[in-house]
Amino acid sequence: MEWKSVGLLIDGPNCFREEFDCDLDELREVALQYGRLVVARCYLDSYAPPGLIQAAESRGFETVITSGDVDVRLAVDAVEIAVNGTTEILAIASRDMDFKPAIELASRYGLKTVVIAPSEHGKSEGLAKSAHETIVLNSK
Repeated sequence: MEWKSVGLLIDGPNCFREEFDCDLDELREVALQYGRLVVARCYLDSYAPPGLIQAAESRGFETVITSGDVDVRLAVDAVEIAVNGTTEILAIASRDMDFKPAIELASRYGLKTVVIAPSEHGKSEGLAKSAHETIVLNSK
């Protein structure tokens, strides 16, 4: 079996809300179902608790901390991954419709796209419909 290269980008502020109970290990396991992780990033804002930053780093995620909204940075990185051919599969863990254009662009560049929603309640139908596949994690 040939393993595909996977890029996993996690929208921390949208995934790690108390009502979703997202788990870093579960997100990693979902992405690993598609192949080997060559990019594993967790995007957080400056309000992220130090424990979350430490947890992400100890699980092998590159943490990207922004001074404001993480959406722009994550979207730019997603587009860069698509354009540079860094991976064959782009997985974005989020419930934010703002990533729809990045998912669509990645698809146009030939990447398989996967959206990982933190829960059924936290699933954006528009974002889900723009990706090739959508995985919905269990909520509390």
